[in-house]
Amino acid sequence: MKLVFGFLVACCLSTGVRAQQTAAAGGDALAMEAFKKEKEKSDKDIADAKASAKASTWMDRAKTYQNIALQSIRLDSTAGITAMEAYKKVIELDKDKKGGPGKLAKEATEALKSRDMYNAIMQQGVAKFQAKNYADAVKIMTVAGEVLPQDTLAPLYTAIGAQQIQDNATAKTQLERYVANGGKDAAIYGSLAMLYRNDKEVDKALSVLEKGIAMSPENKDLSNERINIMLASNRMDEAIDGMKKLVEKDPNNVQNLVNLGILYDNGASKMTDDIRKLGGDAKQGNSSAKKLAAEKDALSAITGEIARLTAKVKKEPKNAEAKRQLADVQKRQADAKASVAQLEAQAKEAAANAGAMADNEKKVADLKQKQTEQRDMAKQYYSKALAIDPANYDANYNMGVFFFNEAVELKKGVDGMDMADYNKRGKELDGQVCGKFKQALPYFTKAKAVKDEADLNENLTNLQNILKQYEERKVVCVESK
Repeated sequence: MKLVFGFLVACCLSTGVRAQQTAAAGGDALAMEAFKKEKEKSDKDIADAKASAKASTWMDRAKTYQNIALQSIRLDSTAGITAMEAYKKVIELDKDKKGGPGKLAKEATEALKSRDMYNAIMQQGVAKFQAKNYADAVKIMTVAGEVLPQDTLAPLYTAIGAQQIQDNATAKTQLERYVANGGKDAAIYGSLAMLYRNDKEVDKALSVLEKGIAMSPENKDLSNERINIMLASNRMDEAIDGMKKLVEKDPNNVQNLVNLGILYDNGASKMTDDIRKLGGDAKQGNSSAKKLAAEKDALSAITGEIARLTAKVKKEPKNAEAKRQLADVQKRQADAKASVAQLEAQAKEAAANAGAMADNEKKVADLKQKQTEQRDMAKQYYSKALAIDPANYDANYNMGVFFFNEAVELKKGVDGMDMADYNKRGKELDGQVCGKFKQALPYFTKAKAVKDEADLNENLTNLQNILKQYEERKVVCVESK
């Protein structure tokens, strides 16, 4: 979102530059000289006690400085505010016989709410911006926003300036005004949502994104940011339900189909850590039981060896080697007994937690089933998107990632096999892993034909290298549906 602001700053400032260049080209030095003389006359009149007591003197000053701000801001960078203060002085001085506002006061009141006054203040603010005096620019353009409260440009400028000085609170307030006033730039809605997100105001962030999406349904950045916020705030089900409604409303909207696929994909990925943790706990319990059985077998063998060596020492009391072996085995027996005691304690704890272990196993099974369902839904929505738009970059890229990740998960199972298991079914699984990797290739290739991006190129190169390794090992790739 910072890049968006940078772009807007450039656009806004160029607007101010063009206004000044037009004035300079149109009025030439003669116009500048005329403004200078009018300014000097006004300054002189205001310095005169008698003249400065008249509302008309201040009205002349207000108009003079307003024109300077609009057409020759270089002559006086504070001309806009000076004009505003002069109009306020007119209202203060010009009273009718009943103490109400006089003719000039009414004119000044209207002038303070006019587009010309607004433009005069904005020109002054832009001049401050160009000088990189962002603090003053924010103050001045805030005033411009008060002249025309329903305008969208002043709050936008002010927000940009506020961000330049890290005043995010002001930036947020001004962007709120921009949105409330019906601003049409979708990127600004995303910028405001980002500020809300940084302040952990999730509901506000989602609300402004929904307004932006309603205004600009095809904007991918807003839709993606909405998804990201929901994922980060653990609102997966809510995100899916919301996106489903959009798909039902417009079933041919490719971006919505892709986003729904991404939601299901991310949901499935988030389950992987939970499955591994719960599965690891169950394996640890089974591992303790196996270790105890093995340690008891070892202790039994050691006890038999002690009996044999004890008999030998009795028969050959002078046999030093037999005595040494007996002492060594007796030490091993003590270590084995301690190990058995420790493993028995672990086994007892595992038995006490047998219910929890069984519960874990059920949770793992349920999670795996749900994960499979979510992956199937992700694939389904990517496929729907591609059926409508076969050249859609996001759908192709995400489908490629889908198959690539499936291959990675399958490969972890192969890598975890011992030699005996691998000899039984490892080669068959290798073919399935290779097949999954191969299924990703056409989608990455298609995506690259649409758009050349660094992440895609890295994934495609990695995939091509993997497939080359399988080819060198003469693994037959088996593609599944």
